[in-house]
Amino acid sequence: MGDYFVAKCPFGVDPFVVDSDGGIHRQKTPSLTMETNPAPAPYLLFFRNSGPENYQHLSPEQRQQLVTRWNAWFEGLLSQGKAVEGQPLEMETRIVSGPSGARVVDGPFAEAKEAIGGYVKLIVSGLEEATEIAQRHPGLAYGLVIEVRQMTPDCHLGVNTKPSTAHEVSAV
Repeated sequence: MGDYFVAKCPFGVDPFVVDSDGGIHRQKTPSLTMETNPAPAPYLLFFRNSGPENYQHLSPEQRQQLVTRWNAWFEGLLSQGKAVEGQPLEMETRIVSGPSGARVVDGPFAEAKEAIGGYVKLIVSGLEEATEIAQRHPGLAYGLVIEVRQMTPDCHLGVNTKPSTAHEVSAV
């Protein structure tokens, strides 16, 4: 048998060896024990209905208490390694659509309550853990709505979601 390389199928088929003569030799994969802890995955918490109108009825002291609880919620996630970033978003927005982005509309819009007002990026074990974290947010009691979405490593259209390597860029 001459030179060879080992290839592993991303679809879970047993790995195989192809020798320089074109011969294929299958290798049995050792039995694997199931992991009880899934690999951490990135999730985004999108905050909607987060505008100042939700908090107008609160006294300055109550608003400060909410801000303190909100910060404690986020800082606790950071210290546990569950949150990696978070940011509020400005109310001003611009919508770009149509061929070549010919249609540009500036906001805010009347439906701004439904607009994303901020986000937190989590690295957690799954949807259940991300949901449990969202359920502990102190803003929910005042009308905040949190959308929980998993980030995917691949775009369904095949668009690159990660930086290309220098080799891939030079080949284009």
